[in-house]
Amino acid sequence: MSLFTNLLNLHLGNKPREDFFTEIVAYFLSLNNDILLGWLKHHSIISDDNYSSIKISTQQEHKKLESHQDDSRLDIAVELSTGLKIDVIFIESKIGAKDGNNALRKYADILSNLPNVRHRILIYITRDYDPKDELKQYDDDPKPAIKEYCLELSPKINFFQLRWYQFYSFLEKHAFDILAQEILIFMRNNRMSQNNQFSSIDLLTMVNFNKTLILMQSTLSEKVKEEFKLAFGSVVGKTASMTQWTWGSRYIIYTHFSGWNFWCGLGYFDLNPDNFTEYPCLGIYLEVSPTFKERPKIIKSMQNVVNDKPDMWTSNNLTITPAWSSIFYRKNLQKFLSEKDQLSAIKLFFKDSIKELKTVQEQYFDFPWKGVSTEEATEIEKEEDPDNLSSSIVEVESVVTPLK
Repeated sequence: MSLFTNLLNLHLGNKPREDFFTEIVAYFLSLNNDILLGWLKHHSIISDDNYSSIKISTQQEHKKLESHQDDSRLDIAVELSTGLKIDVIFIESKIGAKDGNNALRKYADILSNLPNVRHRILIYITRDYDPKDELKQYDDDPKPAIKEYCLELSPKINFFQLRWYQFYSFLEKHAFDILAQEILIFMRNNRMSQNNQFSSIDLLTMVNFNKTLILMQSTLSEKVKEEFKLAFGSVVGKTASMTQWTWGSRYIIYTHFSGWNFWCGLGYFDLNPDNFTEYPCLGIYLEVSPTFKERPKIIKSMQNVVNDKPDMWTSNNLTITPAWSSIFYRKNLQKFLSEKDQLSAIKLFFKDSIKELKTVQEQYFDFPWKGVSTEEATEIEKEEDPDNLSSSIVEVESVVTPLK
C-alpha cells in the first residue's frame, strides 16, 4: 500500500479521493516543471515555446457568469508565461465520477472571458471512458452542433481529452524520484494505470454481463417495484437504469420529487469499485442538490435522521455549503453471499429499505414529497439519456394519488 493511500485512509467518513489526488499531482508538477511541459508537448497541447514562469494552483474559485447557475471551482489551473504572453490551462480531473453537471462548458466560458490571454486550453482527464465530443474543436468537416458551440466561444478554446493511464505511462518513463514512485503506486491501487487492453477479468465480465444484469433486474421487479411505486409515487427504470449504470456506477429504480434537485433511488451502488476486494452495496438513497431552494430544511431533517439512527443511516456532505448531500440506508453485498436463496434475501432487504425511508419521511420531514407525473418523468428521461433513446423503451409508472 502506498503512503498516499495510507494518508487518505486516515480521513474519516467519505474520502475525498479526487481532491486528494489533484493536490498530489499539482504539487508534483509544481516541483517538476519539466515533467509538466514534457507531458503537455507529448500530447501536442503546447508547442516548444520557452516559458519564463509557470504558476500552478488548485481549487481555484471563479464567480458565476451571467449564464451560469452557480460559482465554479477548478481542479487545476496552470498559467504559462513567456514574459510577454500568457497561456492558461484549466484541468478538470475525474477518477470515478463523471462530468454530469456540464462543468466543462462552464470552464470553457470562463476561459473565454479571461483577459490578455494568448492560448486558452481546457483539459478533461479521466480514469474511465467519458467522451465529450461536443466540446472538441471542429476540423475541416465539423459536425454542425460542435461547430455551432465553438463559434459561440470567442476567443477560441482548445479542448483536449486525456485518460489517467496515459499520464501514468508518461510518468513511469520520465520520473524516478520517491514522490513519483508513490504517485505511480497510488494510481495502480486506484485503477488509473489501466491501458487499452482487455484483461482476463474484463473477458469474464463480458461473458457474465447479461446473467448479472438479469439477476439485478429480478430483485427490483414485480413486488419490490410495486411497493416502491406505492410509497413514493412513481418508478423510473429499464433504459434509465442502464444509463445510471453508465453515469453513476449504480443500477437502480428511482423517482424524482423535484427533478434531480431532490430524489431517491433503490438498488445496487458502487458497481465500479476501486479494487477487486471491494463489494458493491445495496439499499435506498435520498439526495438533494446544492441549489434546491428547500435544501436547508432537507439538510436539517437528514441530520436528525442520522443523529437518531446512526447504526442504520449513513450520510454524505450534510453541510449548508453547496454540495450534493445524501443519506443512505444500505448493506454490503457480501452480507448476502452466505444466504441459501440470495435473491429472496435481497428482495426482502429492498422492501425493508422502502419501509424504512417511508418511516423516515413521515417522522422527520414536515413537508410533502410529491412524486413526478408520467409526463415529467418522461421528459427527465429524455434529458438524461445521452443517445436520446425513444421514450417508448423507457419504463415510467405512476400512481394517481400523490404522497401525503
